[in-house]
Amino acid sequence: MTQISQPRRTRILPASTLAPEEVRHRQEKRDALAMRCRAVFERLRPTLIEMHYNWHIAIDPETEQYLIEPTLLGIMQKIHDTYGNTNEVKLTIFRLNDTGTCGRL
Repeated sequence: MTQISQPRRTRILPASTLAPEEVRHRQEKRDALAMRCRAVFERLRPTLIEMHYNWHIAIDPETEQYLIEPTLLGIMQKIHDTYGNTNEVKLTIFRLNDTGTCGRL
């Protein structure tokens, strides 16, 4: 008996309509952005970590400007206020601690 594989459906989100190539392309763009932002973060971290330990920082790698807030909700609001409502990924969020990680791994 042959089973037909159907896309996984959830109650919250509809099934993805993107082609696998498009998904891969978007992931590659996000990874490249993250690498460029990480380089800026590593340069900024030593100067900011003492005054703002465990705060969130969002970095724009094009201009090397950053936004900083103590809470994730605050940084998200600041990003929305500064960049507006867009679907284009422009920033990467880090946490000013020893690893830069925002959550648990």
